[in-house]
Parts: sequence; C-alpha cells; structure tokens
Amino acid sequence: MARHIYIIHYPPNIIHFIRIFVFYFIVMIYITRKASFNAAHKLARTDWDDDRNNEVFGKCANPNWHGHNYWLYVTVKGEVNPETGFLVDLKWLKDVMNDYVVDKVDHKNLNLDVDFMKGKLASTENLAIEIWKQLWGPIEASGAILHCVKIYETENNFVEYFG
Repeated sequence: MARHIYIIHYPPNIIHFIRIFVFYFIVMIYITRKASFNAAHKLARTDWDDDRNNEVFGKCANPNWHGHNYWLYVTVKGEVNPETGFLVDLKWLKDVMNDYVVDKVDHKNLNLDVDFMKGKLASTENLAIEIWKQLWGPIEASGAILHCVKIYETENNFVEYFG
C-alpha cells in the first residue's frame, strides 16, 4: 500500500488570516498591575562635555540630578485558568514587580544605585526596556506572557515597551 504525503503551500495572506483567526478566537485576557516609585536620574553622556549635554538634554542634564514620581504599569496576557478563574494572581504579580523592580529603584538614583541600569543612559525609554528584561523571566515561568511595560515619567510623558 503506497502512502502519499501532500504538502499544501498556502499564500502568505492565507497564513496571515489563519494567525489572526487563532489569535482572536483563543481566549486571551490582558491584565495590568500599577505600581509607583520615586527616583532621581540625570541624562548626560560621560563622553560629552557639559555644553553638549545641556544642548541635547537641557534641564535633565542638571549636574545635581533631578527626580520623578514614576508610575509603572505592567500588562500580562494569556488564557484564564479554569480552576482559579484568573490569568495570574495579582498579589503574585505585585510581589514580582516589587522584588524585581520597585524595591530596586524606589528612592534610588537610577544612574548610580540600580544594578540593571549600570552603564546605560537613564532615559525613560531605556528604563522601560531594562524593566522588561527584569520581569520577562518570572512572568513567562508563571505561564503568562509579558505584553507591555508602561512608565509614566510625568503626567504628560510616558513610554510603552512591547518587547
């Protein structure tokens, strides 16, 4: 008895449609936890002189630092656990955010005191990327997926990072 293997090559637009269909019809839930912290930083490159730093970074290059009251939003996604009725325990997510990020940055100097910011320009953009790196592992280990890290530096300025 002969066996035949058929390989079907679908056009890319059909593959894209299938991916969208699977994404939207699998029950995906998004939850967000908010935390706050206060931290100081300075935007300045050590390889630039004061004039160049002031020209590029303005008041943020203040040699005596400056601070912000930051708001951190962490969004995770995944499927609802039928046994518990939730994606992850929000108390657990709070603890992860505190252990891996908030306790390390709160009332600290981002340039000098925070291990995961060492050697990096302490912009809010870089802070969001580095916070993602801190949270990705423990969140993935829980079975959830890290979707977004959002940081409000001021009432009017925020950064979102989606990995």
